[in-house]
Amino acid sequence: MNTTELRAFHRVASAGSFSAAGRNAGVSQPTLSAQVRALEAAQGVRLFNRHGRWVSLTPIGQSLFAITTRLFMAEEEARDLLADVAALRRGQLSVAADHPGHVMPLLARLRARHAGLVFSLRIGNSAEVVQSVLEFAAEVGVTARLTSDPRVHSVPIRHDRLVVFVPAGHAWAARGKVRLGEIAGQELVLREHGSITREVFEARLVEQDVRPSRLFEVATREAVREAVLAGFGIGVVFESELGTEAGASALEITDADLGVTEYLICLEERRRLPLVREFLEVAGERA
Repeated sequence: MNTTELRAFHRVASAGSFSAAGRNAGVSQPTLSAQVRALEAAQGVRLFNRHGRWVSLTPIGQSLFAITTRLFMAEEEARDLLADVAALRRGQLSVAADHPGHVMPLLARLRARHAGLVFSLRIGNSAEVVQSVLEFAAEVGVTARLTSDPRVHSVPIRHDRLVVFVPAGHAWAARGKVRLGEIAGQELVLREHGSITREVFEARLVEQDVRPSRLFEVATREAVREAVLAGFGIGVVFESELGTEAGASALEITDADLGVTEYLICLEERRRLPLVREFLEVAGERA
């Protein structure tokens, strides 16, 4: 077994076919096939199920792919570390966030410093953001979920609070404030499990023994807004997310602590990589 054979395996596993892997890497398909077969023969294993032009990983192939992902990511990190200045002139930072509004100002500031950088951004709930960082799918994350996982480095960057909101024609629309107990017997629109919005709000409901009449669960913030405007119930969002949303009126909950802190997170082992370190510095300045 050698690095060339492992890299050939990794390229094919990532691409899903020998031909696509060859095009991506600028290597001929026969060369990749020979390298992978040499690896399989030397170790006495089958790493791929061949399906015509496409391949799928065998169980042992899946396990090896997890290892080679870490291996070649570490190799990439080593190159970045040794080319610090160059990495900030031309590099890509993958980011996961629980809301675009929480991360865009940071990306804009970083881009203003280093115009050659490019970014990839994925949006998910707070649990998904943490998981993206743990699984190396994102280098940094912005989330309201504070994790005690020792692998994760966390920095508080901003504070927000939850508010409820109703359609403009709702009986509460002009009030501006409401007590949590008034939610009892009301229909409520909330995000799915894994959303920090839902976790925090439901925790406050339990503390005061407040029971809505019905819960309508949706998967995205956009869906919460649409459901509320369509009359499915009272919505719950971060105050900064609602802003001046047309057709909606925000209501402050006066008798419950609905403050939430947003954190910038990254893997402890990656915090000193040039791009990650710079992003941490930008976030620290803004905080």
